[in-house]
Amino acid sequence: MNRESAEILALNALAYIAGDDRALRTLLTQTGLTAEEMRAAAATPAFQAGVLDFLVRHEDLLIAFCESQGIDPTLPTRAARLLTQDEGTAIR
Repeated sequence: MNRESAEILALNALAYIAGDDRALRTLLTQTGLTAEEMRAAAATPAFQAGVLDFLVRHEDLLIAFCESQGIDPTLPTRAARLLTQDEGTAIR
C-alpha cells in the first residue's frame, strides 16, 4: 500500500460512512465538525486517518465496509498508520 491508495481507501470509507445516517451522525458528533467542515477537511491526511480510525473502532461498520470493498479488515489500520506518518496524529 502506498500513500495514494491509503488516501483513496480513506475517501471510500468516508463515502461509505456518509451513506449510513447513524454512522455519519456519530462521526460528526465525535469530531465536532459540521458537514461543511468535514467536506473541507476530507482532503487532509490527518482527517483521512481519523476516518479510518473511526471505522476501525466500530467493528460492525468496519466489517461491512471491508466486505463491500472486498478488502482485508486490517487494511484500514495499515492505511491510517501510513497517512499519519509525518503528519501528526489523526482526529479522534
